Amino acid sequence: MELQEITTEPSESSLIRSAQAGDREAFGQLAQRYERTVYATALRRLSNHAEAQEVCQEVLVRAMQKISQLREPEAFGAWLQAVTNRMAINRAVRRRPAIATEPETLAATCVDTETPLTTALSRERQSQVRAGLGRLGELDRDTLVAFYVEGQSLVEMSEGFRSPVGTIKRRLHVARKRLAKELEELVAV
Repeated sequence: MELQEITTEPSESSLIRSAQAGDREAFGQLAQRYERTVYATALRRLSNHAEAQEVCQEVLVRAMQKISQLREPEAFGAWLQAVTNRMAINRAVRRRPAIATEPETLAATCVDTETPLTTALSRERQSQVRAGLGRLGELDRDTLVAFYVEGQSLVEMSEGFRSPVGTIKRRLHVARKRLAKELEELVAV
């Protein structure tokens, strides 16, 4: 009697542990298993095939980079789902709205409302904000610049500052108040 070779695929938890140890092939197998789910989740959020594909790739790259932080291998699917939802939401929020491009519509919407006075006032306000930022502490300044100038999400800031999202929200709140106070003092001078 011939013995047939039985090939069993590795369990998900063993693949996750291997991937956490740096095994890219193991992560590749995980990516193959979850790619359709990640794509479907992104497509459901974005309603755009091309953007869903981009988010899918970004999620899998981020997951590969951060898998060592996953404490419970059984939670991989839920963790990947959460990452996908957050990245898709971030992309949807940052997406520019579609604008009609018929010549009549463009002609009706392309009105120059900028006057020399509004330009001068805008530049003055910008210089005041820069001066106010310069008077803030480094942490307040870095927090405001990351959020408002660089456009980082709270999650990205949390990773960059190595602080929980709640702490980042509090820092933003406090930094905005401090900047407002600095701006009041600058205007009063």
